[in-house]
Amino acid sequence: MHKMSGEGRVYGEEVVSIDIPAGVSEGIQLSMNGKGNAGVRGGSAGDLLINIEETPHPELKREDNNVLYKLILNFSDVCLGTQVEVPTIGGNAKIKIPKGTQSGKLFRLQGKGIQSLQGYGKGDQIVEVQVYTPQDISSDEENLLHKMQNSKNFSPNAQKEKNKGFFDKFFH
Repeated sequence: MHKMSGEGRVYGEEVVSIDIPAGVSEGIQLSMNGKGNAGVRGGSAGDLLINIEETPHPELKREDNNVLYKLILNFSDVCLGTQVEVPTIGGNAKIKIPKGTQSGKLFRLQGKGIQSLQGYGKGDQIVEVQVYTPQDISSDEENLLHKMQNSKNFSPNAQKEKNKGFFDKFFH
């Protein structure tokens, strides 16, 4: 049963289908002409205003039209190199992690981001590599780490010395 208020309009509910354009983001307001409340005493209907709220993804973070993902790998994977699958908004994608990848390295997956609201291309997905450091290790693992610790290959200072340019060596 609908209720009249003396304003010449009936109060009720209506289900409306809305086309949400690709690339729309949190805080944007869409409007549908003539789909709002009926006007008083036969006046034209107002507009329906739609406020957009984004539901956060459990693993991906939006930054403008780019998508950010933090990839946590173990020490062996970054030393030896590996191939992994990462989530994207369109499904999983495989990426190759080269041997010797440093923690904090960024990989760009072109076009794997969010469609531009104006329709001019897509953003990228940025994958940031982070190296996992275990807090509890076995005595065998500890022994292996001590052996590596004494190797010049695992010394950041030895690597800096190895990568110095001609002028760095000359002036220092």
